[in-house]
Amino acid sequence: MRMSRRIRFSGEGLLPPHQATVLVKLDKDVLTPRQLAEIECVSAPSMTRTVAALVDQGLVRREPDPDDGRQVRLHLTRDGRERLAEIRRSRDEWVRNRLGALTDDECAVVREAVDILERVVTAR
Repeated sequence: MRMSRRIRFSGEGLLPPHQATVLVKLDKDVLTPRQLAEIECVSAPSMTRTVAALVDQGLVRREPDPDDGRQVRLHLTRDGRERLAEIRRSRDEWVRNRLGALTDDECAVVREAVDILERVVTAR
């Protein structure tokens, strides 16, 4: 959890973490604000504010839902995809710098830990 939190905040200045998370979700799928709120376990009004900020920045666009005119569907814009790529590059660089400071033995331990954690995550 600490590592995840540090990585999320490593792109600081590019976009607040709660907004970056929305970009990540919209990169995978077109969603409604309600779906995003449920996924992120936040209130609908909170997600509405987050989405509005992203729309104001030109990173997300709203489109009417073709099946339900009361709903809107959210899409990443080209600028949103570019910002997300920038955030990912920044986070990757943060991790590379930290891992680059490890000894060969420490890197071997990290590789082994990744394999073990992968098994834990995928176990049924």
